[in-house]
Amino acid sequence: MVYTSEDLRKMQEWSLERKIQVTQTRIIEYYMHYGGKVYVSFSGGKDSTVLLDIARKIFPEIEAMYLDTGLEYPEIREFVDTFENIAWRKPKMRFDEVIKIHGYPVISKEISSAIKYAKKGREWAINRMNGLNPDGTESPFKKANIKYKYLIDAPFLISDVCCQVMKKNPAKLFEKETGKHPIIGTMASEGGQRASAYKKTGCNSFNKLRAISVPMGFWTEQDVLQYLTRYKIPYCEIYGDIITNGKGMLEVTGLPRSGCMFCAFGCHLEKPENRFQKMKKTHPKQWEYIMRPIEENGLGFKKVLDYINIKYE
Repeated sequence: MVYTSEDLRKMQEWSLERKIQVTQTRIIEYYMHYGGKVYVSFSGGKDSTVLLDIARKIFPEIEAMYLDTGLEYPEIREFVDTFENIAWRKPKMRFDEVIKIHGYPVISKEISSAIKYAKKGREWAINRMNGLNPDGTESPFKKANIKYKYLIDAPFLISDVCCQVMKKNPAKLFEKETGKHPIIGTMASEGGQRASAYKKTGCNSFNKLRAISVPMGFWTEQDVLQYLTRYKIPYCEIYGDIITNGKGMLEVTGLPRSGCMFCAFGCHLEKPENRFQKMKKTHPKQWEYIMRPIEENGLGFKKVLDYINIKYE
């Protein structure tokens, strides 16, 4: 089913009760379609924690799979380890190998991809960073692309393949080995490719190449926090407490996100303190490791963040 932006907006305004019911229905449809050969992609983050809780209230035996990429906060790994029936998997490459071979994930997946190919001299990528569409017409994203054109000359590699190597490839291998199909906790409210993908397929896509279910696709951050508090669901301590702010909205007192510790996608949009500034205070050992030069067995992020003018201390 194809949705418009207006359709999505209306769904996002549904009550939490209705969203839970629709999510349950989509999970059941997906589960029955594949005869139970499904699994929950569990990252240990608050979104997938809600998803796993909903799924296991319907099907208590459903398996979950956690990708131990080495990029997770230690608290996340400890939290995941408290759950039963979790299949742990690792990628074939380490993150330090990914950045040495392919490059650093900066700004966004779209920009990183274009920069990667522009550095290789691909015409379409160079045109894109000059604000043009493939047909030579002016791109609606002209200003944003031109803004980061300088990265073509960056003295380090840039790439968007980190997620593919560290997460998507091992997930697909797990699916090939088990014959199971994924249920994922991504939401359109996160924007970008996730919003576009949801509007094209809705919650359940039964694509023969790779079926996927995103039964919380129409949820928002507020729904997730409301679910956790209303039903008293344990969640990772990294988020701190869930409180109501001065605007009457729910928010966490700890880290707002629990994604890959060393990812720089979107960091340029964060107000101080950004994720790296916070990391220096909350996880100094990890901060020191990623900032240390590669030649000294670190990840070399200091030179990268300096180049794109992102503060890290």
